[in-house]
Amino acid sequence: MLNSIRKIFVTRAFVIVFFLGAVFSGAGEVQAQQSTSINPDVITKIIVTGSQRIEPATVKSYLFIHKGDVYNEKKVDRSLKTLFNTGLFSDVKIGRSGTALVIEVVENPIINRIVFEGNKYKKSDKLYKEIHLRPRIVFSRSKVRADVARLLEIYRRGGRFAASIVPKVIQLDQNRVNLIFEITEGPKSSIGQINFMGNRVYNNNELRAIIRSKESRWWKFLTSDDTYDPDRMAFDKQLLRNFYRSKGYADFRITSAVAELAPDMKDFFVNYTVEEGVIYHFGKVTVISKIPDLKSSILSKLTLTRKGDLYNSKLIDKTVEYLTDIAGLKGYAFVNVRPRIRRDRKKQTINITYVVNKAPRVYVERIEIHGNVLTHDNVIRREMRLVEGDSYNSAKMKRSKIRIKSLGFFKSVEIDQVEGSTDDKTILDVTVEEQSTGSLSVGMGFSSLNRFMFDFSIRQRNLMGTGQDLRFSSRVSSRSKQIDIGFTQPYFLGRPVVAGVNLFYRNVNFRLANFTQDSFGIGLRTAFPVTEYMVMSGRYNLRRDKIKYPSLFLGSRSPFLTSNIGTFTTSSIGYGISYNTLDNLKKPNRGQRIIISQDVAGFGGNVKYIRTRLNYDYFVPIYGRWIFGAKAEGGHVIGLGQSVRINDRFFLGNPRMRGFQRAGIGPRDNLTRSALGGNIFYKGSLEVFIPLGSGARELGIEASVFVDAGALFSIDLPNQLFNPSTGAIHTIVGDTPKPRVSAGVGFTWTSPFGPFRVDFAKAILSNKYDRTEFFQFNIGTRF
Repeated sequence: MLNSIRKIFVTRAFVIVFFLGAVFSGAGEVQAQQSTSINPDVITKIIVTGSQRIEPATVKSYLFIHKGDVYNEKKVDRSLKTLFNTGLFSDVKIGRSGTALVIEVVENPIINRIVFEGNKYKKSDKLYKEIHLRPRIVFSRSKVRADVARLLEIYRRGGRFAASIVPKVIQLDQNRVNLIFEITEGPKSSIGQINFMGNRVYNNNELRAIIRSKESRWWKFLTSDDTYDPDRMAFDKQLLRNFYRSKGYADFRITSAVAELAPDMKDFFVNYTVEEGVIYHFGKVTVISKIPDLKSSILSKLTLTRKGDLYNSKLIDKTVEYLTDIAGLKGYAFVNVRPRIRRDRKKQTINITYVVNKAPRVYVERIEIHGNVLTHDNVIRREMRLVEGDSYNSAKMKRSKIRIKSLGFFKSVEIDQVEGSTDDKTILDVTVEEQSTGSLSVGMGFSSLNRFMFDFSIRQRNLMGTGQDLRFSSRVSSRSKQIDIGFTQPYFLGRPVVAGVNLFYRNVNFRLANFTQDSFGIGLRTAFPVTEYMVMSGRYNLRRDKIKYPSLFLGSRSPFLTSNIGTFTTSSIGYGISYNTLDNLKKPNRGQRIIISQDVAGFGGNVKYIRTRLNYDYFVPIYGRWIFGAKAEGGHVIGLGQSVRINDRFFLGNPRMRGFQRAGIGPRDNLTRSALGGNIFYKGSLEVFIPLGSGARELGIEASVFVDAGALFSIDLPNQLFNPSTGAIHTIVGDTPKPRVSAGVGFTWTSPFGPFRVDFAKAILSNKYDRTEFFQFNIGTRF
């Protein structure tokens, strides 16, 4: 009975629960239907049409409205702009179909190929590097416009403001396109005229000489400074400011600088409006040093600005640099020298106080070297004049940079000071950029000395990154044949001692002296530093010479050469002392070099003499890139118990004495006119290296004007000899110490065909027996 009652109760309860669930479910559906009817803008579906390569999910990811959101015009507009900004689509439309949001897209095509047409002055590969579009990426009109603007900027920087570029698109199948840039380069827009307004002290011609830009003229074909460049114009403004402020005009300013393009788009007219102001002089100049080791009273005497002198902003900059270097010599690497300038307009003076701010004495914590891929670290470190633990010294750091650069292994060398782990420590960061040190060349050429030449050489100046030098060279010309093999170890046994050996063979036809010489031998050499700038060297040479007459008729043979015919062995020991402060061994701009050398022959063999030579070179900048060079050299040879043989004497002429032929100066036979050489010579040269325009520099053209003076004299032979073959008496002529002088101009061109040197020199003072030559040139090539 109890069980029956329980079953009835459970059944009824289940029915009640089911009934209530149905009621509430129906109420929920009614409520949902009511809600839908109230908000008909709810998006129930998003449909993407027109996509081919791009997945619909990718398109939806850029939307700001999603399924289940209420339709919102602002979100739809923002989504539309975002899809356009992706650059993936050329057209996008967003609409509605009932409660569905429909996205219609038209995909941008893929670039198949990019072509440049009409370009002549700019190569296609260089233009291609400047644009951002590439094959196999999505085509975009905005990117095309940006690339067109970039290309036009490139042409304008090259002076072609009339250039125009039209992009064209060729449709291909599979939604691909070819992009063609049709280029009309147009003529170069040169500078027709440069005008200055407001200038009273300096006229237009003087100011035109100051700035870098130049007016276009037909003879300025080697320069690009006559083409308009906005960046160069900004540089010109700074040059004008520097010029006026170096002449005392502290208030100088440029009120306007305008470049107007002519209607034909060929020429620019550049107009500067300036206000010169009044002249100022230096007033009171003081130095305040906050470093105890650097006394203000001493530093005040070292400033380059003096009270009463004409105001010059360059002197202020140089003084700051000079005081910084002085602090660096004392070990203060991070000293800050700040000039305080007070202008007195009534007295027209500039009062300056140089404040040397307090800084700790700095020590080298470590030296870090970067950029050397082949060269070993120790090759660079051994040229450093500073090592870890040393007190910082700015002069030694500059010297280290010069020494590393003088190795010739690196294109660029930079040494930066980086703050160390504490305030009194610094890290020297050495960054180098390596350049090729090996060469393999086969060449041919022509010169006024050797006529046609053929040579082969192989050399490695930095063998396996150790700094060792190994070379082999051979040369054949109409006048000489030579082979040379050499090896140099710059740090022998890990010490700063140079050791080297070379083997050689030479066959030379001295046509002007009417003899030929065959030589072969071996040379040993060494060198070691005495001081930072002084080097001591030693050498030993063993040489065997065979001298003979060329195949000429007897009448052309000079009796003064008879005693020189035969085979001779020379065993000589020599030494040299050099002092060198040149900043660059190949193309020096500043510094001097003195070399004294002497060789003594007679340690074996059958030739005995003492030969002494002296060389001096000096270079200094005289204005900007104008470099003045002075050279002097002299030599003396004396026989020990015998006359000096002809191949041991000195000869003077081209190329050392320009304006004269090879061996064109000095004693010679009056009948055969054979050059006999001399036991004493001297020679001096003054030369100014002239900077040419930027176009010439880009082409590798350099120019110089020079004056050469020298003489060759003193020969230890009888003044007259009888020639039994002809019955004539031969006399030595031209044996005089009176100077010969020549002057001229020279040009050097590093051409694609090799180095090319041309000299035009006129002999101003000469002996009637000398042989002069106005034009001399050399050219060669490598391939």
